[in-house]
Amino acid sequence: MTRSICMKKWTITALSGLLIGLTALAAAVQTAHAKTVKDLYPLLSDRFIQSAKLATLEDDLILKTDTGIVLTQTRMEKTLKQHDPRLKDQLENNLIFFAEQEILTLILEDEVKKSGLADKDTVTQEQITAFLQSKVGDQAVSDKEVKTFYDENKEMVGGMPFDQVEDSIKNFLLNNKQQTAVRTHIHDLGQRHQIRINKKWMDAQYNRMTDNPVDKARLSGKPSMVEFGAAGCVPCDMMQPILDKLKKKFPDTLNIVFLHVRENQLLAGRYGIQSIPVQAFFDASGQEVFRHTGFFSEEEVMKQLKKMGVAQ
Repeated sequence: MTRSICMKKWTITALSGLLIGLTALAAAVQTAHAKTVKDLYPLLSDRFIQSAKLATLEDDLILKTDTGIVLTQTRMEKTLKQHDPRLKDQLENNLIFFAEQEILTLILEDEVKKSGLADKDTVTQEQITAFLQSKVGDQAVSDKEVKTFYDENKEMVGGMPFDQVEDSIKNFLLNNKQQTAVRTHIHDLGQRHQIRINKKWMDAQYNRMTDNPVDKARLSGKPSMVEFGAAGCVPCDMMQPILDKLKKKFPDTLNIVFLHVRENQLLAGRYGIQSIPVQAFFDASGQEVFRHTGFFSEEEVMKQLKKMGVAQ
């Protein structure tokens, strides 16, 4: 009897150990194949957090990295209070991007400290800028690039002579190249720090984030052309008749959206709008396939739509 009882105890213990082992193995397999942000949220497939893995985290925890960096909702709420209260609704509708900026700042601060550029616990914006500059190197813009941009966007500069706007255009194009190089480096940082993000929080925020004309168009299953502009902007006003004509020409096969950037500052910021007008083209899956800055003639628009298979 005693032996029988001991055998039962051993069996239960062995089974318990086996179950614990299998549970751990299942967890490891699940982690290895965890869904990422770009897998579940298609409109975020080009963002810094695109490779972040979805996970079940503590309620107050939004993000954390395998290198020990964390972002809590408590920190987010404190930071939000420092912003213009008039932007409260826009901020609350774009908390994913706000969180993305916060975790990026924390990662960059960590990278600056490791690089030795900061000799104190507090990292300044100037030190972060210097760190990024050291990583992307010098960028250059050719005279041909400047002249080509001028020829294609004379309306954007008010028809001024080339020699009067050459330097401004060169600085504009140089800034764009620098921004592209920085984005590439930042994307690599996101993959290297292996971010995990609270899935419950992401599900709620993604639904809220996409409740706007641009994202609704991208999720509609149809190709889209989005004009980022503002009333009173001369090249923007020149684009309006073209947009109206396109709406009539492709009522069922193409989304045409105009977004007033002054009324939607955060949404415009999400899309990296630095000058207007900007025409952004998205395919049926919602992915951006082409972007143009400045006045875009109807002829050029149609060429792009043909490439996308919208026009014949």
